[in-house]
Amino acid sequence: MAHPKLLHVGIKDVECGENVTIVEPSNVYGCTLADGVFVGPFVEIQKGVSIGRHSRVQSHTFICEGVSIGEDCFIAHGVMFTNDLFKKGGASRDPSDWKTTRIGARVSIGSGATILPVSICDDVVIGAGAVVTRDINEPGVYLGTPAKLHRKLK
Repeated sequence: MAHPKLLHVGIKDVECGENVTIVEPSNVYGCTLADGVFVGPFVEIQKGVSIGRHSRVQSHTFICEGVSIGEDCFIAHGVMFTNDLFKKGGASRDPSDWKTTRIGARVSIGSGATILPVSICDDVVIGAGAVVTRDINEPGVYLGTPAKLHRKLK
């Protein structure tokens, strides 16, 4: 019988600011976490990701390469980010096919939301279970699949 290749989760090559908390087990590598960032358990944050000051990432969230998250953001439990739109009919192994995601400041993303490669402006709330398929350029509360403006903020 063959033996599996075992890869260990852990925290590796992470650039951290002051007062960063990472709860294990988590798989966090090659990323930048600014001052006061909190990362809950069972989170994966891949290389090249940047998370701004005082942002919180709750348990069971996946943040893939190409994502930047602004300051004072809240990413709830089980949020999934994607960088591959499967434009060739399946997952691409070529990073040049992957897209980027930019999350502004003071953005809250509800549990179970899925964020495709988009740009989200400052001061936005994404409801639980929403699927964000397009850029969001106006502060507000966005709900549904695909996510649509429910009400304006400010």
